[in-house]
Amino acid sequence: MTSPADPRDGAAPPAGPGLKLLAVTACPTGIAHTYMAAEKLTQAAQARGIAMKVETQGSIGAENVLSDNDVSAADGVIVAADKDVDLSRFGGKRVLCVGVAEGISDPDGLIDRVRAAPVHPGGADSAAAGDARGGGSTGDGSGGSATATGPAGAKGRERSAGYKALMNGVSYMIPFVVVGGLLIAVSLALGGHPQADGGLVIPDGSFWKHVNDIGVIGFTLMVPILSGYIAYAIGDRPALVPGMIGGWIANTGELYDSESGAGFIGAIVTGFLAGYLVRWIKRIPVSRFVRPIMPIIVIPIVATSALGLFFIYVIGRPISWVFENLTDFLGGMTGTSAALLGVVLGLMIAFDMGGPVNKTAFLFGAGLVSKSPEVMGMCAAAIPVPPLGQGLATLLRRRFYSDQERETGLAALFMGFFGITEGAIPFAAARPATVIPANMLGGAVAGGIAGLASIGDNVPHGGPIVAVLGAVDGVAMFFVALLTGAAVTAAATVGLVTLGARRSGQDAPGTDSAEQAVPAPAAVGADGRTGDGPEDTARRMPAAGPTPAAPGTAADPAPDSAAHSARAAQQPPAAAESSGALSGYLSAETVSERLAADGKEAGIREMAELLGRSGKVTDSEALVRAALAREEQGTTGLGEEIAVPHAKTDAVSAPVVGFARSAEGIEWGSLDGTRARLVFMIAVPEAAAGDEHLRILALLSRKLMDPAFRTRLLEAPDKGAVLAALAEIG
Repeated sequence: MTSPADPRDGAAPPAGPGLKLLAVTACPTGIAHTYMAAEKLTQAAQARGIAMKVETQGSIGAENVLSDNDVSAADGVIVAADKDVDLSRFGGKRVLCVGVAEGISDPDGLIDRVRAAPVHPGGADSAAAGDARGGGSTGDGSGGSATATGPAGAKGRERSAGYKALMNGVSYMIPFVVVGGLLIAVSLALGGHPQADGGLVIPDGSFWKHVNDIGVIGFTLMVPILSGYIAYAIGDRPALVPGMIGGWIANTGELYDSESGAGFIGAIVTGFLAGYLVRWIKRIPVSRFVRPIMPIIVIPIVATSALGLFFIYVIGRPISWVFENLTDFLGGMTGTSAALLGVVLGLMIAFDMGGPVNKTAFLFGAGLVSKSPEVMGMCAAAIPVPPLGQGLATLLRRRFYSDQERETGLAALFMGFFGITEGAIPFAAARPATVIPANMLGGAVAGGIAGLASIGDNVPHGGPIVAVLGAVDGVAMFFVALLTGAAVTAAATVGLVTLGARRSGQDAPGTDSAEQAVPAPAAVGADGRTGDGPEDTARRMPAAGPTPAAPGTAADPAPDSAAHSARAAQQPPAAAESSGALSGYLSAETVSERLAADGKEAGIREMAELLGRSGKVTDSEALVRAALAREEQGTTGLGEEIAVPHAKTDAVSAPVVGFARSAEGIEWGSLDGTRARLVFMIAVPEAAAGDEHLRILALLSRKLMDPAFRTRLLEAPDKGAVLAALAEIG
């Protein structure tokens, strides 16, 4: 354990020459603000004669990583991040945690403040950075800064920690949902046979039965994984075991005399209980002789036993009681209106997607399949509505969803076809207040229509697959019911997400701002990024265009060849040289000395026309729409008179970058309130990918933080001088 920096008193020594400071910068998407903050902190330290090493945690991984020796010799650590950063390695050092925006706007202030920051105890939760810093996102998507003191700030930090823990669990759960669901769906489609009393049955011992069993394992594991990684995000590694075992118990109803487990809702409960239980146990003072075995023996055993027994004896009993009474309630409705029964069954089916409420409705319908197939028909119509509706929502409003969510949406559509309601669980776990009501509304519509039309299902299964296999009476109305329900769910989901974004005045989900509203499940925990910011855009860009070769190579046979002379003659002198890191993406055709526009929209249109000169823009108006849609999600004004509008769209055939200067500046909503005078525009096709362009954007962000470089760009007298300045990037 390293020694605290001046721990004897809390007074902050003057931050002057001779200090050795460290910093870590990170933003959710991991490029522009990450590197701008790093550059700003470095410049501020150099100006004051302070030694500083900055680790950047960007989309291409951690760079300039801080070593144990660095930490040992440091007088303090600044963490400017809008995502979780592991602070355990900084034990015994003064650690100041702030949002990445403060690293850009007030680097000098952070250097002064770090000397009065509290000493980090070491071994704390990985979520500590999110709890302590300002500027992090809040659980409701407000994204506002949490103040250092006061009730409001405390509330914002707590909600932020819980939100990130939930997203961490969801991000790890998604692969299990997709793999399990798709394997089950494929095995049912290719190896299942409809049976009057058994639904779609796959013969034992067959190849497809083994495929189905593998899928069932994936589905069985997804609930403990969700619980375990929620707990891990709150209580660190010691919470993983109690979280996973607690999730397994929650999903295994036999342990508490219930015919159905508590499903993903129970897993969320056990995840938070395990995480906070472990955090509480960690605070208990113990002997230094016992301390080494606490995280690997004592804490996991105590927390797992306490949580498991609590769920079985305390929480499990009410779940079993609810299950039994719901069954009795439904049994008393069989003589009432068929439409009303269908609405109730649809609401239950869509509520918890495999949980006790869903299972009660399903088992009720399955139990009457031979006597009243119309009851099972109501369930069968509602079963695919949640995954189909959520998958459809990702297609209708792509900008509201991250890439991983859109991919999960496609898998959900596939699972919905085969009647796997659990395909919608990742969306419900990430946005319960939005998705569950939308699912229930669509399920009620589908079930009600099925009841009115007296649709019969002769097998205990649901989804379009049962109609395709001939098990449904009234196929046409069956499809009307489920498609109408799915459309209602999709429309309600999109409407609620849009309304939530407007009320909070923040970005829609999936943007590259500081984890606004509800980001993509993979953005937290697994890789720490969501959205489609310029850095995400670059992550998908392939190498486009050749890098200029040295004279005399095969790419450029001879410096005095006719081809070489012709190319040089078509460009200003500076353009004939390498454009540095922007080579292949930015050319003389996509550079303008003057941007005439006086507003953001006009500026984007003018920049789109500029990119069109490259020949890579196939639909200029579509490019403008994509860029403006991105601006609605959050400004691309980066401060320091810089803006980087960008778009991922198939309106371009290849990646292209443009640059223009505005004499008066354009109001772009920048972080520091400055008007944008240096405007870079980036456009890439949807399918583009490649880490090389992440490095280009990282270099661009860092270079733009150099006042001398910005001055050269602003004062360059002609296009040749502008291109010569841009060639410095790299």
